Amino acid sequence: MTAHPRGESPDPAAEDHATGEEAGVEAADTPGTPDEGDAGSAEAADDGAEAADDGAKGVQEPEQAPGEPVAPALSEAEAELAAQRELRERIEQRKAGKEGPIAAGAKLNGPAADLLAAVRAVESGEKPGTAFFDSPVSAPAPRRAAPAAPAAQPPPSPAPEHPRAASPEAAASVAAVLAEGGAPEALARPAAAALGEGAAGALREDPWRLLAVPGVRPEQADGFARALLGAECGPDDGRRTAALVSWMLERAALRGHTALDADEVRAGLAGLSVADPGEAVQQAVAEGVVLVFQDGDGGAEPQGTAEAEEESSEDGAGSDEEPVRVLLGLDRYALAEESLADGLARLVNSCGKGADWTEAADAAPSPSAGELIRAAANAGLVVHSGGESARAEPAALIAAARGLGLRALGTTHSADGRRRLAAAAGHPESAVTLSALLSGEGGPGRDADGAFAVDVLVVLDAPQLDVETAAMLVESLADGTRLILSGDPGVLGSAGAGRVFADVIASRACPHVVSRTPDPGPIGELVSGIGIGELAQVEAPGREVVIVPVRDAGEAVHRTVQLVADSVPRAIGVPSADTQVITVGHGGSAGTTALNAALKQRLNPGPGRFGGFDPGDRVVHVPAPGRAVPGSVVSADAGGLHLDCSGTPVVVPQDRVEASVRHAWALSAHQAAGMRWPAAVVVLPGDAAQGLSRPWVYTAFSRGERHLSVVHGVDQALPRAVAEVPAQERTTRLRPLLEALPTPDAS
Repeated sequence: MTAHPRGESPDPAAEDHATGEEAGVEAADTPGTPDEGDAGSAEAADDGAEAADDGAKGVQEPEQAPGEPVAPALSEAEAELAAQRELRERIEQRKAGKEGPIAAGAKLNGPAADLLAAVRAVESGEKPGTAFFDSPVSAPAPRRAAPAAPAAQPPPSPAPEHPRAASPEAAASVAAVLAEGGAPEALARPAAAALGEGAAGALREDPWRLLAVPGVRPEQADGFARALLGAECGPDDGRRTAALVSWMLERAALRGHTALDADEVRAGLAGLSVADPGEAVQQAVAEGVVLVFQDGDGGAEPQGTAEAEEESSEDGAGSDEEPVRVLLGLDRYALAEESLADGLARLVNSCGKGADWTEAADAAPSPSAGELIRAAANAGLVVHSGGESARAEPAALIAAARGLGLRALGTTHSADGRRRLAAAAGHPESAVTLSALLSGEGGPGRDADGAFAVDVLVVLDAPQLDVETAAMLVESLADGTRLILSGDPGVLGSAGAGRVFADVIASRACPHVVSRTPDPGPIGELVSGIGIGELAQVEAPGREVVIVPVRDAGEAVHRTVQLVADSVPRAIGVPSADTQVITVGHGGSAGTTALNAALKQRLNPGPGRFGGFDPGDRVVHVPAPGRAVPGSVVSADAGGLHLDCSGTPVVVPQDRVEASVRHAWALSAHQAAGMRWPAAVVVLPGDAAQGLSRPWVYTAFSRGERHLSVVHGVDQALPRAVAEVPAQERTTRLRPLLEALPTPDAS
């Protein structure tokens, strides 16, 4: 690699030093994307979280009167989000009507139904909790078989013009309650959307339900409750403690956890002035706010935490084994993990094992591709791992399966990945983004039973798969479908809760094909070393890797603009439009916000007359949490901001622009995951040291295909992060659930 003295870039340009950076700028996270101030975290929020947070800052001070309510227009991921919303609404309806127990299998199947039935039976007093403690694991419920031939598909119905939102009347009622409690009226629409049409009454009865609104913090909900309840309000109010438990678990989900250790929840409650955290947790469990599990056990523990911990202590007494941890989780993620485990076991057990793909495997372009084809021929679920070059192997599998007359399809996290996969597989219809497949905007459609019309489905970028999306996907696969999860285990994890790819690998529930195809060139050598914790010097005769030392954040911004606008195009031959800047977070004096402002001034100056944007601006659209779609601004009118996203026209309504569109000359590493550019400039200012981890560095450094420049101001923090800061652990239950299910021996 090439290193340059401080203050010198690969090809210096004569320009003035950028000034005016403020080291203490507060982070302003992109909605729906991870907060990268926490190394390796997957901090995600709803689309309107940022706006809600701005309004929540003055909870005790009434704000100005709101404008006329305008229903937000539809995002391109409407169908996908609607499906998730319907699932959550069904869960809420079941919770609201839990006077009578729900029989297992009434509306769900397999362990998910058993889980709900067990919890409701204990809540109603019909059965004791111990009746379910040692219940055997049930075999996965059978599902319909894949059809012999694809059924004719009617054209997809157009998506509704607006997402489901609270009515103006409901928002007005909520605004009146918020005004009584001194909360800003800007929270009215988010609160009505989160709590439903009866939100006003719900907030009067339980003011702490305001915590369900993204961006609202406990101290703000406490102030709102004091204003409404007066002397009735206290720190140990059961309504408050239940809301705090739920809030803590929701916050944990933003960091990727699907459950939390009960001790961690109790410690968090103690820090929020709850006098008896243990009793508060018990009450939350009794009210059905959370579910109780034992780590390592496949089923739920409907009894309270005290009973679960007592039994776990007895299990560990007199033995060298550590006591089993007691976990708390929200039913939303419990259902998703149960459903996903059940569905994966169904695919494993329903796949025909006698397929002969020997000829296709022998003709594969590489030994690793041949191994993957052989594994897919004999298993319903296969995991494939490898670097960027290894993506050619699932492409070869798709091409081979299509050559055998099978309906084979690959999915990717991004449109860029879809283009690359389609080109490698040799057919434009062989690849689709996962969001488009789930929403019905792309892919082969569904059969009469609602299953995707595919025989072989390859999911690339599998580390970006969260547990709820994975559960939706697997539920949509017919019996006998072959599912291949492929990805690079070294990259950052999903923005949503769960670690599906890592849990499936760790469970050993299926064959695991590890690619032996190395990533070529100096960048490939550098990234491969990072993957094993080594930051090595690499030879870069063609200036493929260049290090640019800087003294401070201001110089980092200056050198970054210099590299993108002048040095890389002139010295490397990659134009500015094909060069991507990647930095640790959105805030700070050298975060994406500051870098984008400087890059816009140099590359596309303008007044920002369309809500801060001008035609030609490079932007990223976040239509749903965890999704970042790059594009450019075309124009704007009364309908909204018009974007060109990889050739697809997108119109973002005016009231959604601020929350879901940002400039994108500079991105965070989480936003860049799943995409590659000819050149990448990774910016590491001094204040970024605490945000670095091995997965972050691995992801950022591997985004450039031909060239990587590192604007380096963190000194020894970089090699230390690579060597000593692995991926942030996530608490999930999928691995033990898969290990407990009856599946064929995958060894």
